[in-house]
Amino acid sequence: MILEALGSAVLGLVLAWAAVHRLSHRLPRPTLVLATGVAGALFGDFVTHSALGPGSALLSLLGAAVVSAASLSLLLRPSGRLRRRSATA
Repeated sequence: MILEALGSAVLGLVLAWAAVHRLSHRLPRPTLVLATGVAGALFGDFVTHSALGPGSALLSLLGAAVVSAASLSLLLRPSGRLRRRSATA
């Protein structure tokens, strides 16, 4: 259980680092992004482990990755290339 939680925290950290590296212009401060990635992964691991029970470590890590990616996606800002429609169009 401890190794599973540690693995999911590392997975969330890696996903957050990749997001900061690739999308730094669309994300807030890197410390917030890294903390969100780790917290999302730990929460995803907890929920998946609670639902499936022990013995499903790979599925728990998959759940951790999905929740971490979803929580990181909530931090994204628009790219600025959006056009506003006029009220008459």
